[in-house]
Parts: sequence; C-alpha cells; structure tokens
Amino acid sequence: MLLFGLVQILMSQIPNFHNMAWLSLVAAIMSFAYSTIGLGLGLAKVIVNGEVMGSIGGVPAASAVDKVWLVFQGLGDIAFAYPYSIILLEIQDTLKPPSETKTMKKASRSAILITTLFYLCCGSFGYAAFGNNTPGNLLTGFGFYEPYWLVDLANACVILHLVGGYQVFSQPMFALVETWFSDRYPDSHFVNGFYQLKLPLLTAFQLNPFRLCFRTLYVVSTTGLAMLFPYFNQVLGVLGALNFWPLVVYFPVEMYFVQRKIAPWSRKWVALKTFSFGCFLVSAVGFIGSLEGLIMAKLS
Repeated sequence: MLLFGLVQILMSQIPNFHNMAWLSLVAAIMSFAYSTIGLGLGLAKVIVNGEVMGSIGGVPAASAVDKVWLVFQGLGDIAFAYPYSIILLEIQDTLKPPSETKTMKKASRSAILITTLFYLCCGSFGYAAFGNNTPGNLLTGFGFYEPYWLVDLANACVILHLVGGYQVFSQPMFALVETWFSDRYPDSHFVNGFYQLKLPLLTAFQLNPFRLCFRTLYVVSTTGLAMLFPYFNQVLGVLGALNFWPLVVYFPVEMYFVQRKIAPWSRKWVALKTFSFGCFLVSAVGFIGSLEGLIMAKLS
C-alpha cells in the first residue's frame, strides 16, 4: 500500500486531464484484460465443478436483519460500478465541437452496455463457480489459485488499472481545488508560480509548489485512510452510494428539466422525479448498509 501511495504521488504531478490520455487508455486496457481473465476463470471453474454452485437466495446470513444489511451493502457496490459521471464533463471537454455531443452519447451508451455486460457475467459466473464461498474480489480475494501465471497476470492488470483509475478520478478534485485557490490568491507565487525542474535522463518540466504540496497531501491522506479501512467491498459500497444519486441521477435530471423546459407536474416531470426519488432511496440504503458493514468489519 505504501508503494502504491508513492507511485501515486509521482503520477499525481501530471498537470491535468488533457495530459493523461495515455494513462486512461492503459487503465482501460488493463480493466478489460483482468475482467476477461476473471470471466474466463469463472466459466472454467463452473465447467470443472460440473454444477452451478450457490442458490437463488444468495449468501445466507445469521438473521433476517443481517441479510438486509448485506443486500443494502450489495446495492452500494452496484452503485459504485457506474462512477463515470464524475469525469464525464472532463472527458467531453477534451473533444472538439461540433461532434462532441454525438460522440459522448455514443461513448456513454457503449460504456454502460459493455460495463453492465462484464459486471453481470463476472458476478454471475463467479458466484456460480464458488457459491456461498465467493470472495469479494475473485482475483485478489484468493478465489483462484491456478493457473498461477494467469492469476498473477490478472492481478498485475488490477494494480495497473488502479494506478490509472486513481489518477483519472482524482483529476477533477485537483482541478477544482487548484482553480479555487488560483482565483482566491492570484498574486501568490506559491499558488500560481511555476519553476522549471530538470532531472537526469528526463525532459524538463514545470513544477508548481502548491500543486506538489496539495496533491502529495491528498495522496498521503487517501493512502492512510485505505490502510486504516482495508475492507474492499464495504469501502466501495460507501463511495458508490455517496456518488450515485447526486452525480449519476439528480444533477443530470435537473439539467434536463432546465434544458428541455419540462413543465412541472407534467407526465415526464413526474416520471423523472419518481425515478430520481427511487434512486435516492437506493443510494440511502446502500450507504447505510455499507457503513454498517464497514463499522462491523473494523470492530470485529
């Protein structure tokens, strides 16, 4: 974890979203690679077992209350599967008009379709392969041991994907904070000054003191939290529940109302408001269930 944080400190000095297209591409390829490997291993395990493990009711719990908590936590994990809205506008900003709208619509449809297909297949075949003993993470959760080289390759892809994914989703936060401080203190050399740094065997690059300090502190803080709460599924559930409703549903729906001038209490307005409220309930119970799981995992 410390090594991962050190790598992120170095990678976080990439100036902005426009300079990391290569990193985003590498992360996407790695994601596709380990998802395909996990799907293939799950399917192979089902074939070797000769039967489908598990049941329609899912993993059993000690009581009905515990089962409800697990279902709520699962909703939070599912919500985390669609966090792309966080960087949607940043991606669109890298495209040139007038085709940016059409391009983003096609990209969004394709991304949702492919993501949903892979998640459903990996989740279904994983549970069919291991049943109630399915780990939260099929690859790093020691679901598979053989073939060793393929599992190691998949785990390497997971690490590379996390390196790129961390930066892709952190860049909007970096841009927001740095823009605010730049506007707030326009005459500060610490905030707005750039100094050229030349390292052996590397090209010279511009170093900003505030960027270096803030991004380093950000990475150190998130790395510390990750070490304090090393619970994969529970943390994903909390983050997914927090992001899902406001960013994926609420703001897009409200912007659609304004853009298309949807009249209040019209049929479409009521339908979208109902949909938004339903998604809010999903986020709320997902957050509560994941937070309960996180607390119980920490106390146990």
